[in-house]
Amino acid sequence: MTTAPEPQFFASFDGTRIAWREVGEGRPVVLIHGYFSDAWTNWLRYGHAAAIAARGFRVIMPDLRAHGSSDRPHAPAAYPPDALTRDGHALIAHLGLTDYDLGGYSLGARTTARMLATGAAPGRVVIAGMGLDGLLHTGRRVDHFTRILSDPEGHPRGSPEWLAAAFLKTTGGDPVALLGVLNTFVDTPEDAIRAIRQPVLVVSGVDDDDNGSAPDLAAALPDGRYVEVPGNHMSSVVKPELGRAIADFLAPAAA
Repeated sequence: MTTAPEPQFFASFDGTRIAWREVGEGRPVVLIHGYFSDAWTNWLRYGHAAAIAARGFRVIMPDLRAHGSSDRPHAPAAYPPDALTRDGHALIAHLGLTDYDLGGYSLGARTTARMLATGAAPGRVVIAGMGLDGLLHTGRRVDHFTRILSDPEGHPRGSPEWLAAAFLKTTGGDPVALLGVLNTFVDTPEDAIRAIRQPVLVVSGVDDDDNGSAPDLAAALPDGRYVEVPGNHMSSVVKPELGRAIADFLAPAAA
């Protein structure tokens, strides 16, 4: 049974306390989880972090603000545009990382793209559970999650909204804080995506179209490569193929 390492904490750009966990030794890679999730659920619970660490990596996994062990402020002022992006930059500065890799799943992938668009300079990049439309046009997902968080009990059983609300309960999410996170979303223009020069792994479940087309995103990147894994947006996270695909992509950087 995988156990979660104890969290460490730092104060981000506005004083919000952000948690992160680490496993492994070697080249640093920062991996950012998805919305409603946390580092444990996204990266540790199903063995992805262990698979990556085994290939020679120090795997650094923050809990986004309003998630996991990080602070969950309710004040609207805690959620300016690109707040998660600024938290990511602050973590990298706090740890003194200069030669590192960076990636994320879903909201973590969107945060990764925003970090690249605002000056982050990792060696390799992983964008998982994300398509081109999910970076270009964030409003559709904002509307989707606003409906869920405003009425977690009011969705037909088995619907995407119902499944997301059920996941929210398993992770102990705070609906007020998570609604605030939606205000941080910023679209990434296509010219900024086409300006990403690093090698980028775009990895997505075969049945995942929640954020648009992952193959289209890979095609828009100068050095993008698409890898398909089993599952949809929710289920691909529990499949070992996700961690293996990320480890295989990152491994040359650790050599």
